Amino acid sequence: MNFLCHALPVLTSSSLDSAVESAVEAVCTGIPDFLSVIDRKIRARARGAEPYLGSDDPVMRAVARGIMTHVDDDRWFHGGETFARLNLEFAVALRDRLPGDSGFRPSFVGHILIEMLLDANYIIHQPNWAERYYDLFDVVPKEQIQVCVNRISGKPTDRIPATLQRFADARFLYDYVDDDSLLMRLNQVMARVGLAALPDEVGRWLPQAREEVLRNHERLLSYPGQSTPYPPLE
Repeated sequence: MNFLCHALPVLTSSSLDSAVESAVEAVCTGIPDFLSVIDRKIRARARGAEPYLGSDDPVMRAVARGIMTHVDDDRWFHGGETFARLNLEFAVALRDRLPGDSGFRPSFVGHILIEMLLDANYIIHQPNWAERYYDLFDVVPKEQIQVCVNRISGKPTDRIPATLQRFADARFLYDYVDDDSLLMRLNQVMARVGLAALPDEVGRWLPQAREEVLRNHERLLSYPGQSTPYPPLE
């Protein structure tokens, strides 16, 4: 699951205009992914966050809740039948477009592409949520978040405020709605993890992948046995 979808249940259930704690929680649903950009050796895990869910410090509580939400989201989302089926279908389609590549890359690309395209669905059909999400980065106390994350992870870094600000300034989630820009962002991920760049043939297939994710949007975001907390697409 990608940045916007991790944050959406908080965004849609809280009045964030005057609730800094809720804003921190929404932003911090992305902390595990922000840390993977800063230093892949630093992890924000559930066992580190859980003891702080009852903290007297509202920022610490919110940081811990955000991290726990991310971990729980990844568990049910990646374990879902629709995600598994679509990821397999995308991996097969990508292998056909990546001659000789029967290894990790097609499955990895299919995995992250599904997540990116779910965010794209909301940016296209419900753009107010993306705008509201990005606005939160202007109000959250970034230095306090850093202190809390360092305590939870046990491995300090001084790069969290700058990383959050760069993320907010770049607004790269909006690139997911355009196939050329999406391919560029996918190739940035490939470079970061040491995989070869994807060819233009993959870019020509992206509209088909986009259509499939849109068709399966609600099923992908449905909690097993529960009503989804995600707003419908309009």
